[in-house]
Amino acid sequence: MYATNNQFQKAGPKGFIQVKVLENDNLYVRVDLPGVPDDAVRYRVDGVRQKIVFFSGESPMEKDGGMREYSGTAGLGCDCCVITNVDAKMKDGVLRMIVSRVKVNKDDKNKCTLTLPPFTGQSGRHLEDHPYVVKGRKRAFFMGPTKDGVVHFLVDIPGVSSDDVEVLANESEIRFRAEVKNVYEHDDSARIYIGSINKPSYSASPSVLNHTIAWDSKFGALLIVVKPPPSNTDNNTN
Repeated sequence: MYATNNQFQKAGPKGFIQVKVLENDNLYVRVDLPGVPDDAVRYRVDGVRQKIVFFSGESPMEKDGGMREYSGTAGLGCDCCVITNVDAKMKDGVLRMIVSRVKVNKDDKNKCTLTLPPFTGQSGRHLEDHPYVVKGRKRAFFMGPTKDGVVHFLVDIPGVSSDDVEVLANESEIRFRAEVKNVYEHDDSARIYIGSINKPSYSASPSVLNHTIAWDSKFGALLIVVKPPPSNTDNNTN
C-alpha cells in the first residue's frame, strides 16, 4: 500500500518523491520540500560511487510548528551506471532534478530502470509522515493557537505559486483552493488542492466572518491566520 501525503490534494501526481526514467535514459526526480525557498536547497552527488544525489533544505515559514529541516537521497539503484551531472531547479516548494548518467560498461546495451527509491510517485488511502523531514512537523497540515487567541493554520501545497491560491470565508468555515497552473514538462498532470477549516471551537463568535482572516502563500506552503473578534470585556475597557 502506498500512502497519501496530503489530504487536501484532489488531483495531480502524488507521493513525496517521484523518480522515473526518461526517454533519453536520464532520470527525472521530483521531491516535495514545501516551505523551502527557491534559493535555499542544497544538493550534491556522492564523490565515491557517483550513485546518489543528497539533497537538503530548511523551511523558515513555520509558525508555532517549529522550523522544518529536510534531508534525503535519490538516484541509482544499479551497479551498471554512474551519475555524470545534475541539473536542479527549486520552485514553489518542489525540487526537480534531471540526473544524467552513463553506463560503466559501454558494451552493455540493456536499458537500466533501477532507481533509488523504487516504485515512487504512487499513493493510497492512508496519510503518511514526510520521510525527508528530519526536524519539525511531518504532516501536511498544522494548527497552532497562541496565547492571544490567534490561530495559525499551515497547509502544504507544493508546486503552487502564490498567485494561484484562493482563500474565502463563509459563516462557518474558511475555504481554500490552490492549483498548479503551469505543469512542468515531466510531470504527468497539474496538482489541485481543496480544503476547508472550521471556525475555532473556542471562539464565542457565531460567525467566521466576525474574525480577522489573513493569509500568505510562498514556497509551496499556505499560512492562514485567524484572529477572533474583540470580546465584550475588551470593548468596555476601550
